[in-house]
Amino acid sequence: MKHIRFTDGKTYEPSKIIGIGRNYVAHINEMNSERTEEPVIFLKPNSALHDIYKPIPIPQNMGSVHHEIELAVCIGRDGKHIPRADAMDYVEGYGLALDLTLRDVQSAAKQKGLPWALAKGFDRSCPVSEFVYKEQAEQVNNLNLRLMVNGAVRQEGNTKQMLFGIDEIIAYVSRFISLLPRDIILTGTPAGVGPLQNGDTIEASIDNIAQVKTSVIRDK
Repeated sequence: MKHIRFTDGKTYEPSKIIGIGRNYVAHINEMNSERTEEPVIFLKPNSALHDIYKPIPIPQNMGSVHHEIELAVCIGRDGKHIPRADAMDYVEGYGLALDLTLRDVQSAAKQKGLPWALAKGFDRSCPVSEFVYKEQAEQVNNLNLRLMVNGAVRQEGNTKQMLFGIDEIIAYVSRFISLLPRDIILTGTPAGVGPLQNGDTIEASIDNIAQVKTSVIRDK
């Protein structure tokens, strides 16, 4: 899967997936990380995309794989040096995404001062829901996110807790990277990230955006 799908059935292939790290204070604290003055940016390739409604294969023998629920933003048109005041005009729609992370690989890279590319960009590390058009979404700066594993709540948060809002993220990223139609921006995750195991059942939801139920399987 190298495309995303909207609720009307139209499919698009993003040129890139842009991730935002350290955007919720409680998650920063649980990771023993430091708050930054500007958004922390990383990239995932298109091969990271996966249909969240299908079982999610996770790598074996690569250490712990953590779930991170996120609001995903789909860009609707070309943009470079976008003013923050105009940033929301560039949004096409919203979806629910999981930013799966090889936590042991990431921790080792951090300790050595190396990039997180392998920890964040491995195959099928970005399961996504269908996207709704922005006209269908309400109060995107006040949406509840929730993720359960095997019936137990792991993550709960609200987009109003984000340190950098959607408009600020779009404006910041576009200073360095040209945004193209259907590019995806992952806006960060609330606290409660944790490991996934073969056979786990995941239930995840974001108000007005998506509610999904899926499972975890071993990657072949």
